Amino acid sequence: MSALRVISFVILAAILAAAIGAWRWGFPLRAQTSAGVDALQKAKVLERLIERTASRSRTGAAPGFVLDPAWPKVLPHNWVMGDVGGIHVDSHDRIWVYHRPRALTTTDSGAQGAGGKNAKGQSVSPLGFPRDERRAWCCVPAPSVLQFDKDGNLLQAWGGPADPGFLETKCRVADGCYWPGREHGIFVDHNDFVWVAGNGEIDRGTNSGEYPWAANFGGDDSQILKFKPDGTFIFAIGRHGVRKPNSNDTSGGTNGTPQPYLPADFTVDPETNVLYVADGYGNRRVLMVDAATGNYIGHFGAYGQNPVIGESTDPAYGGAWVADFKRGQLKPKFFRSPLHGVRMSRDGLLYVADRGNNRVQVFRTAEVGKPCANPDGDTGKCGFVREIPVAPQTIGGTSGSIALSRDPKETCLYVADLTNFTVYVLNRDNLTELGRFGTGGRQAGTFHWPHTLSVDSEGNIYVGEVDGAGRVQKFLTYGGGSCSGTGNPKIGEYLE
Repeated sequence: MSALRVISFVILAAILAAAIGAWRWGFPLRAQTSAGVDALQKAKVLERLIERTASRSRTGAAPGFVLDPAWPKVLPHNWVMGDVGGIHVDSHDRIWVYHRPRALTTTDSGAQGAGGKNAKGQSVSPLGFPRDERRAWCCVPAPSVLQFDKDGNLLQAWGGPADPGFLETKCRVADGCYWPGREHGIFVDHNDFVWVAGNGEIDRGTNSGEYPWAANFGGDDSQILKFKPDGTFIFAIGRHGVRKPNSNDTSGGTNGTPQPYLPADFTVDPETNVLYVADGYGNRRVLMVDAATGNYIGHFGAYGQNPVIGESTDPAYGGAWVADFKRGQLKPKFFRSPLHGVRMSRDGLLYVADRGNNRVQVFRTAEVGKPCANPDGDTGKCGFVREIPVAPQTIGGTSGSIALSRDPKETCLYVADLTNFTVYVLNRDNLTELGRFGTGGRQAGTFHWPHTLSVDSEGNIYVGEVDGAGRVQKFLTYGGGSCSGTGNPKIGEYLE
């Protein structure tokens, strides 16, 4: 898609947003649209959008991106989104957003009435905020799973405590379905099954059971849930409510399936139907499961070897990594919490976002999952191919989410850096940085904790944010959909 066509598309999107607003409030549609065009041109809005998302440190050849400010369209029913725990574009170019209604504050959910009483007997909203007969006009938390088309139309919504009756009819405890206390990770496989999980912990207050919307199963999120596209529950992997990790457990779950603990993300190989799980915020492994049955296939840790426990999980994620960095120990033998993302390429490579170690590791799927030792991190052993340090000088964990371009050879690898608030564009062949877009901020086109990203068939990128940002931004691609050439081998090097 040419830059001119992208700009035209952005103009139309902005005009449409203005037109919808005018229609909702009863203003003349045609006059408002014409006035909106004039206002946009006079204010040079499009120029500012392109400037804001211009790629930095770009070398070689890579696509560019510009924000579509009108995506998605306004949600119905006065709904709003909370923090985005996961996002995935399926094979039909439908965008699935998995958000956290319970992350919303009282000002974001003012239209909710009383949903119960707290421990003191006071009326509270389903989120636990004080409520009486007074209510605001805006807003209501949306169901946890939202499905959009590429134009931003909401196609369906279901799931979680924000979906009235869902927990009583489609995700019943009696059937072994325990909705997560804190939504994290969504993937829609080649058979259109929807996989979700969570990383809620009692200590974080997300599973306290005090309010109607709080999970109340008495432990941490430790299930992976499989649904039909309409939200009908199929089965769960693992037991609910586990309180500690065990990276080498292979049979601790329901029906003998492995026991996840605070799992973060998934991908399914369409050729073998193997589900790969980034498991996750507690366990230090990639878990391999038969996606049809949930039965255990294998697992592996860093460098493809049997999981190494290493240091205890650091609540601040980066503290232990910083100590290693100062000592020059840049190849920890274990995944460090959180093991945050997994994505598979068509040529059989698995990309694993070891966020706690500021790196991405690459494996051959045909060679992983069996008992193996690779203490020195040697290439070619245990299915290990190579690793990609991502801004290793940064405190806190950088490599949060990964995605591949949709050209035939998937030549671009995209890495979202949560701590530096940017998305890197890498040449997947030589793993050098060709460019990056986005910087820190809460304005349109900037990021605050870019937590998850996915790519549609046209190469457009969707980025979901957390830590109060509570939004998905769509970036339209232009200038070619593939990556080539050699860029900076130091991914995430600080720029002036």
